[in-house]
Amino acid sequence: MQYAQLGTSELEVSRVCLGCMTYGDSAWRPWILEEEAARDHFKRAFELGINFFDTADMYSHGASERTTGKLLRELAPRDEYVLASKVFFPVAEGSTRGGLSRDYILSACEDSLSRLGVDHIDLYQIHRWDHAIPVEETLEALDSLVRDGKVRYLGASSMAAWQLSKALYMAGERGWHRFVSMQNHYNLVYREEEREMIPLCIDQGVGVIPWSPLARGLLTGSRTREDRRATARAEADPFADRWYSREEDFQVVDVLLEVSEERGEAPAVVALAWMLSVPGITSPIIGSTKVEHIAEATRALEIELTAEEIVKLEAPYQPNTVRGHEHPTPREMAPSQ
Repeated sequence: MQYAQLGTSELEVSRVCLGCMTYGDSAWRPWILEEEAARDHFKRAFELGINFFDTADMYSHGASERTTGKLLRELAPRDEYVLASKVFFPVAEGSTRGGLSRDYILSACEDSLSRLGVDHIDLYQIHRWDHAIPVEETLEALDSLVRDGKVRYLGASSMAAWQLSKALYMAGERGWHRFVSMQNHYNLVYREEEREMIPLCIDQGVGVIPWSPLARGLLTGSRTREDRRATARAEADPFADRWYSREEDFQVVDVLLEVSEERGEAPAVVALAWMLSVPGITSPIIGSTKVEHIAEATRALEIELTAEEIVKLEAPYQPNTVRGHEHPTPREMAPSQ
């Protein structure tokens, strides 16, 4: 395993992060793994040297935090892993209580600490930008959590570069703790973050920890033009078709399959190896519904793509509309039927 400093923080994280949305309550999504099935995934992650685990309060209506916290406590001492969670979306089914007000952030953090069973969260991230609350209120509340010792570092996710820039500047001006990481939407078929966000993060020393590095399974080769819902996850995922259904996306996949075949590697390995070669990327967040997915992801660390292969993989990309910043509707966040 390789490790890297997360932004300007003192956190040393594995260059692959295990995303824990997959673990929790199958009533929330049919592909979610419950505690007993999830245990082997966490064991395998530790065996492979992964020390970075990311969840959110709203995943499985809080069950992901409970499962993640319990298994991490069971398998490793607290100082041997980096635990990240997120706040913004309502947690309880049918609730409209969420956002980034001071009141909600403070109460949500207490609830997350209780579900996780820990006394601090290493990286506490805002899951989306709240247009209804002044950013000053949000940043001051987050700063108070760090000063109280409940949170070690702060991170952001899924926003425009100007919004992150504004937040970084304001925190600096007020003497508040700044965001040390950006969890953004980025992969081989969605590269709009290269225009402004990733250069901003490099300039400001913000670690980049992309979500959906395999484009919700598209870059594993499991979905085709003819069968776009070939897996249980794709069948129950409202975002897969919305975000990754262009002919241009499949043209990228065609080239990925060519390079993968030439190398004798799985498409997911090559796609992650490409991402790890991008300047500024600290630790892609991978999900696993099968234990072997975790070893496959770490295999990417052993692959060094040639300049020619990188050019070939990037060549088919066509500009895309901004995706992943929006707030999902209550219907989209509800359990899939």
